[in-house]
Amino acid sequence: MFIAMNRFRVNPERTDEFEQIWLERETHLQDLPGFVEFHMLRGPEKEDHVLYASHTIWRSREDFEAWTHSEAFRKAHANAGQSKREGLYLGPPNFEGFEVIQTVGNASNA
Repeated sequence: MFIAMNRFRVNPERTDEFEQIWLERETHLQDLPGFVEFHMLRGPEKEDHVLYASHTIWRSREDFEAWTHSEAFRKAHANAGQSKREGLYLGPPNFEGFEVIQTVGNASNA
């Protein structure tokens, strides 16, 4: 498994706008080979920003990389640089990719 994360530092006065953008967007993920699940996470609030992270689980790094070169990826990111979002983000997203080396599950949830 491969986990892809982007961390976003968001202007604390515009968190509602940020969340609405993510809740209303078309993800283009559901039917992609190797896609498992997506989570948008709201993290700690600092004086100058609120930390968010997108967390996507893929069957493999290769499946994730294939998505980044796909038409679905281009569609999902088509509006990423809109000028009306100026001041929403405090810098570009910070990407982190992780190879899963261990998974522990709860047998009672199976």
